[in-house]
Amino acid sequence: MTTPTLAPAPGSAPRLRMVRSHALLEARLLARNGEQLLLALVIPVLLLVGGAESGGVVDLGDGRRIDILTPGVLALAVLSTSFTSLAIATGFERRYGVLKRLGATPLPRSGLLLGKVGALLLVEAVQVALIATVGLILGWQPSPGISGTAWTLALIVAGTAAFAGLAMLMAGTLRAEATLAAANLLYVVLLLGGAVLVPLSSYPERIRPLLELLPSTALAEGLRAALDGQAVDPTHLVVLGAWAVGAGLLAGRFFRWE
Repeated sequence: MTTPTLAPAPGSAPRLRMVRSHALLEARLLARNGEQLLLALVIPVLLLVGGAESGGVVDLGDGRRIDILTPGVLALAVLSTSFTSLAIATGFERRYGVLKRLGATPLPRSGLLLGKVGALLLVEAVQVALIATVGLILGWQPSPGISGTAWTLALIVAGTAAFAGLAMLMAGTLRAEATLAAANLLYVVLLLGGAVLVPLSSYPERIRPLLELLPSTALAEGLRAALDGQAVDPTHLVVLGAWAVGAGLLAGRFFRWE
């Protein structure tokens, strides 16, 4: 009987397989983290319900409150998951040496970023389904059509890439404690002043051109138009794309594994 010869075949897995495996791992870790689930699911839903039931406490401009508020809460969900949660989690992974060990594997920096973005998209799919369901129960009446649906998906993907690039840039260059403070501060600033829940038309006219350059404004305003069946200004996608490319390149250049 002939004994088969075993020939070793050292080498890394294909990049796509590495990215897919890392994305699934990141999604499982995120699902097990109670604090991140609170930020990703509970807070947006509470803001949606509270905002819809608060009457005229906060002026949301013309139109039905729930139709204006729900797209904004969807944008907030993307912001909370792909920026705040990602920045804080990655910052402490870097502090505790997790990223240093990943840096010793064949997974490149771009693969780390793509894997995390893939995990974020999986989590955001759950967020969108939950928030949309709650919005419909509260009387939300979206009318996106085929074009609006395509715009919605494109805006969410571009927004996720933009915020994830910013999160990785922050987490890869600052200390974990500084990342924690800065990520939470920016979350609050964008929530209150980034045209997320309150539409851009409700802000003073003199500051609108500046707010239009923010990724939070581009995402929220684009989602409001797309989900209401209106024509979407392509500038929103251009702004998100510019933030995604710029932050991604900077993160890839300056990200430190330890």
